Amino acid sequence: MTIGNVPLDPPFLLAPMAGMTDTAFRRLVKRHGGCGLVVTEMVSSEGLVRGIDRTLEYAEYTEEERPVSIQIFGGDPDKMAAAAGIVEAMGADIVDVNMGCPVPKIAKHNAGCSLMREPSHAAAIVRAMSRAVRIPVTVKMRAGWDERDINAPVMARLMEDAGAAAVAVHGRTAAQSYSGVSDWRLIETVAGGVGIPVFGSGDCVTARQVVERTADTPVAGVLVGRGALRNPWIFRQAAALAGGTAEPAVTDADRGRFLLDYIDMLLREGMDERRGFRHVAPGMPQQRRPRHAAGRERWVVNKLRALGSWYTKGVHGGSALRTAINSAASVDELRAVIRRFFLAPEPAPPREAPAH
Repeated sequence: MTIGNVPLDPPFLLAPMAGMTDTAFRRLVKRHGGCGLVVTEMVSSEGLVRGIDRTLEYAEYTEEERPVSIQIFGGDPDKMAAAAGIVEAMGADIVDVNMGCPVPKIAKHNAGCSLMREPSHAAAIVRAMSRAVRIPVTVKMRAGWDERDINAPVMARLMEDAGAAAVAVHGRTAAQSYSGVSDWRLIETVAGGVGIPVFGSGDCVTARQVVERTADTPVAGVLVGRGALRNPWIFRQAAALAGGTAEPAVTDADRGRFLLDYIDMLLREGMDERRGFRHVAPGMPQQRRPRHAAGRERWVVNKLRALGSWYTKGVHGGSALRTAINSAASVDELRAVIRRFFLAPEPAPPREAPAH
């Protein structure tokens, strides 16, 4: 399938998650296969237009991640259109509009989920963006603002009319945040009411769930968020199931190597090795992560703690591993914890006593 002229194979997408789906994580997911599209952490349209260092850092990506979508948020049609133009100049394949973030500091500024309460204004934003760029404009939304205002089917039609090439629907309301369950029947209703691809999101934590959500339904594909933090191989496994083969096994050694690779990649980025990254435009300042050794190490430790809170779920002994990761004060300690938990060689079987 395609979004505009961008092919997705397979239609399983890595959802944007603030603080989690950085470029290193996205690259590792793509290396393990089965992921048809990655979406960046959400980026402020205001920060993009003003060239703020931290904002530019969120938007960076590498060629290895393609196809890649950069998600932006904001409430001003003109600034969102200008930000979309910057995203296009960066060479991104798709620009996505966040209309699903329920975090108050985003929603209170007429952005994120608050746009679900102002359908005509939301459509004006998408229309301005679609007219400003050639790359596809997509929208990530929720079921609605609350249970009294479930308006995703109407919003999707408005977004299509405004020029959106696809929409993704998280089947919870803004009021629910991440509680309760995702309403996939509603997502199917949305998909059946528009002519553009509709992707569903919510509660897909196993490969089989990912595949079943698109089987015999009008839903075009699945956006996987927390399920990928727990199991970055979920896309490869879902692609195998969709193709009629068994899920590839993931060993403890695989899980350990993923974390060690993630640490190494974060350290290289912390040293400000910019080779391979796409930047916004000539003359804009380069992004900076902590360059001093102590600051860089603390940054990496905090990133691993954040990922570990999800990565350890469902793992035998995961609670002890999570505690050990949270207690590690340095990168060397983190590596030792990971090697001890995932990569320590099994003890050799006892030898038989020699015959007398």
